This record gives sequence, C-alpha cells and structure tokens, in this order.
Amino acid sequence: MTTHVALLGHPVAHSRSPLMQNAAFAASRLDWHYSAFDTLDPLAAVAALATLGFAGANVTIPHKRAVVAACDEADGESVNTLLLRDGRVLGFNTDREILAGIDARRACLIGAGGAALALAPVLPADTRRFSRRGAWPPSAEGCDLIVNTTPVTDELLVTPRPGQTVVDLAYRADGADTALISAARSAGCEVVDGLEALVRQGARSFELWTGQAAPVSVMRDAVGAGP
Repeated sequence: MTTHVALLGHPVAHSRSPLMQNAAFAASRLDWHYSAFDTLDPLAAVAALATLGFAGANVTIPHKRAVVAACDEADGESVNTLLLRDGRVLGFNTDREILAGIDARRACLIGAGGAALALAPVLPADTRRFSRRGAWPPSAEGCDLIVNTTPVTDELLVTPRPGQTVVDLAYRADGADTALISAARSAGCEVVDGLEALVRQGARSFELWTGQAAPVSVMRDAVGAGP
C-alpha cells in the first residue's frame, strides 16, 4: 500500500518538492508518493491529511506559523515539516539545515515570515533584520552572511560584497539564478541558492518521515541543484 505525504502552501504550482521527494522515494525503493496541495486553510488541510492516513507533510509560504496550531507538539513558532503518527501531529523545523556548516559573526536577514522566524535561532546574535514593512532596501555592509527568506526573485534587495556568504531561499521556476544569487556569484561570494536550500531542508524532512538516510545526490539531481 502506498504511503502518502504532501506539500501544503499557497501557491505551490512552481514547487520542485514533489519532483525531488518522489525521486528520493524511488531511489530508496519506497512505495511512497508526494503531492502538492494549494490551500488557504492549513488547519483544515492538516485535518484532512490525518483523516486520509497521510504520513506527513511539508508546509511552505504562507502557512509555516499558522500550522503550528494544528500540532500536538511543535519545534518552535514556525514549522515546515509535519509527522502524522498515532493520531498526533508533530511539527518540525528543517529549514535550519540550510545554514548548517556556515560560520558567521554578523548577518543580514531579509524577511519576517515563517522561514525567517525558523532560522532566527541559528543566526548570529548580531543580525540585522529587514522586512518590506520597515527600512527598504537593506544594507549588508559589515555583514559576512546575507539570508533572503522572501519569495522575491527578480529584484536585487541587497548588494552582495566580496567575502560574504549569500543564502537565498527563493528560486525561479525555470531554475535560473535569482537576482540576488546572480549578483552574489558576480561578486565572488559563497552561495547557497534556493534549489540547494530546498534539498537541505527536504533531505531532513525525508529522514523524519521514513527513518532512512536521504539520497541527497539524487535529490540534487532531480531539482538541478549544484553540488
């Protein structure tokens, strides 16, 4: 019998998560299937998944904070992965995997949504935070890390400088570099683009659901992410 997991968000048509996770399930010889559902009511959607016997879900924009209300236990105020087990909903934050191995003393964080909230605990104490409701565009002068958690792909929200590490959670549907990543590469920055970020958090989600090591190279190949 096929085990089902899902993506909940709005919009989700552009997401490469189904392609990535289904490739991972196939490579691991698991009879699992990942589907994307566009929803404006995440709490009702989670209840429906539980009723239908889904094993878990990913949660994306704009529901990462709202979905915590559906959890019996949650890893903080923002979660992006749900595990449905024994009638309970457990919420996890795998977005933090995106910054694994990055050592920074001062950061510039762009955005104030669920992803920004999820990453806050693993960012340096000295972090400048910018949102569209505040000062715009931001300045990353003196920062060694820039993190964009907004869905903006075509506008250069901040100008990267040589020596900085740039992490952009956004990605274009065609896989081309966002404006921020393009500028960062031109400046010679170390980069984690949106597709690599997707793989890092998605691999941890895979492991939470299945209890198996994620086939990371397969996942990268499926979405066209770099090494």
